[in-house]
Amino acid sequence: MHRPIGIRRKIWAVFIQQMAAISLAGLLGVYVVASLIENLILREIVVRETAQFTQRQADDPNAPPPQNSFVRGYLRGAAGDVPELPAEIAALPPGYHGPNAKRPAVSIADTPAGRLYVVSEQRRLHAFVFWIGFGLFAMILGTVYVTAWLAYRASRRALAPIVVLAETVRSWDPKAPDIDALLPENLPVQLEVDEDVGSLAQALHGFAVRLEEFVDRERNFTRDASHELRTPLTVIKVGADILLDEDELPAFARRTAGRIRRAARDMEALIDSFLILAREDGVGLPEEDFTVNEAVREEVERARPLIDDKPVHLSVEERAVYTLHTSPRAFGVLIGNLIRNACMYTERGSITVTIDDACVIVQDTGVGMSEEDLAHLFESFYRGSVRSKGEGHGIGLSIVKRLADRFGWEIGISSQLGAGTTIRVDFPALVQEQE
Repeated sequence: MHRPIGIRRKIWAVFIQQMAAISLAGLLGVYVVASLIENLILREIVVRETAQFTQRQADDPNAPPPQNSFVRGYLRGAAGDVPELPAEIAALPPGYHGPNAKRPAVSIADTPAGRLYVVSEQRRLHAFVFWIGFGLFAMILGTVYVTAWLAYRASRRALAPIVVLAETVRSWDPKAPDIDALLPENLPVQLEVDEDVGSLAQALHGFAVRLEEFVDRERNFTRDASHELRTPLTVIKVGADILLDEDELPAFARRTAGRIRRAARDMEALIDSFLILAREDGVGLPEEDFTVNEAVREEVERARPLIDDKPVHLSVEERAVYTLHTSPRAFGVLIGNLIRNACMYTERGSITVTIDDACVIVQDTGVGMSEEDLAHLFESFYRGSVRSKGEGHGIGLSIVKRLADRFGWEIGISSQLGAGTTIRVDFPALVQEQE
């Protein structure tokens, strides 16, 4: 599974994106501005050199045409053409002529000594403008980079306490968390813990304390329930068994004692289910290799008293024999709930528990379920549209679903109203081992 990106890496990614966007925008801006400035500079240089030569010639009739790094001047007098002057420039009329693909920028003026052509050295000027623009761009970009880097460092320092809090919680041992490490005074001294971070740390510490108290109460309840609830249930079951062993017990009393014994067994199974689900991540439930067939047969025998007074045939069909490495107690609770649920909702016919490769199937000919019932099947305390005579607590299948999710088993259900229900429990881990 892909691990989420931390807040520091997110800030660094945003910083890189901002710098890339600023660099690209600055580069494009410098290119556009440099192009515009270059044309303006070309015009200014050639026109100015033309005017300056005219002034120099008024003082000195023998003054030479302008020659420097950016322009080259040509003077054509009455004698004729200048050999160095290109034909496409010599044919131009007086005035300023901007650059194009065939020639550079040119300024032409008539002087007392002849016609003056001031031709720009466009390549040199282009290089000059480029380096000036690049220098300005580098200076501006460097300033932006330094400012952004300082802002990034400041944001890292501001977020450091939050990152430390997250790492502290992440490194906790779930069985023995160091809650006091969340207190602001226990954070590293080099961190700048401001008011907001301190409030967050205090809130996390208070929440952790409440959560730890809740876990302690749950553990105490689980321990106390495991010991204290079983004792009276054992007394009730033993008392019911003694009554049923009496030969002279009236029929009404015998039926009542039978109901008490079945109710005590149901309550014992229900308590087992709750205690298993109350243990966090199955802690305290020993896992071992056990034979599925033996566990299923044991649960079937426990459920037989539920159909003593019904014309229902309960049987086990063993198509495969295999073992599971998991909690046998959890497995027994799950399968026992399915079998008891089938017994409760089947008034006549048969209940067949099939042990197949990597799965157990419980099929009955009971009242079945409607589409609406199937949609709410695993909801606690939901009662179906069709009731049975021995109505249960409404949480059996909810417990089955929660146990299956806890141990990675899969539940499949198909049912038809009035025709019966089939529930299949698959064990994916066993399939992977076989492959």
